Amino acid sequence: MRKNIVAGNWKMNNDLAETQELISHLKLQMVKEPMAEVYVAPSYVNLYNSFQSLKGTLIKVAAQNMHYAENGAFTGEVSAKMLKSIGVNTVILGHSERRALFNETDELLTKKVDAAIENDMEIIFCFGEELKDRKTEKHFEIVESQLENALFHVDKTSWQNIILAYEPVWAIGTGETASPEQAQEIHQFVRELVSKKFGKEIAQNVSILYGGSVKPNNAAEIFAKEDVDGGLIGGASLNAIDFLTIVNSFE
Repeated sequence: MRKNIVAGNWKMNNDLAETQELISHLKLQMVKEPMAEVYVAPSYVNLYNSFQSLKGTLIKVAAQNMHYAENGAFTGEVSAKMLKSIGVNTVILGHSERRALFNETDELLTKKVDAAIENDMEIIFCFGEELKDRKTEKHFEIVESQLENALFHVDKTSWQNIILAYEPVWAIGTGETASPEQAQEIHQFVRELVSKKFGKEIAQNVSILYGGSVKPNNAAEIFAKEDVDGGLIGGASLNAIDFLTIVNSFE
């Protein structure tokens, strides 16, 4: 049975004091039995402090990215082994900003996926089309290509550690949001792709999150769709009340 999941991607926001303050608010205001599994992804420098602060709570800590190598001459990079050594067992891979701003290719993401799997890490794998792809009606083609090229080489057993996150790039940080119907359309399409490649059981059990300007006022309508299992939240995750309102938006 697949899980409802809400993950907050804090991106390059919050220094140590701000991170501690946000975590304090989340701990204080979070209900004892949330309607979804909850993750937060602070910056690298705040990961360990966040992990320590959230011990004993239901909030998990994820990294925003990682390198594919275990160690070596990769200045400024962080490995899966390093993340696991501080208690972080989940990583976001393939985020649209990593693809667009840092030129992460499907080939590179394949290596990162493999490294995460080899280290028994949980993966939140992001994919999604840009505005030009949507306007030319190539969004299905783009989504399928990203999944086929960087993720669908894994074996069936790896899917127990994979969460999918659909990001319509044109709806991130723009104030635009895919309609609930558009989100459902892609989520259903992706679930069918997974079913064809890996079988119906895996397809029905994998959680597929929506990540495109989810807010407290639209989360419930989006999450109500059959194949939408939660959200990868950007800006709204930086406010504890907004984020927890989204967490509790499931019917």
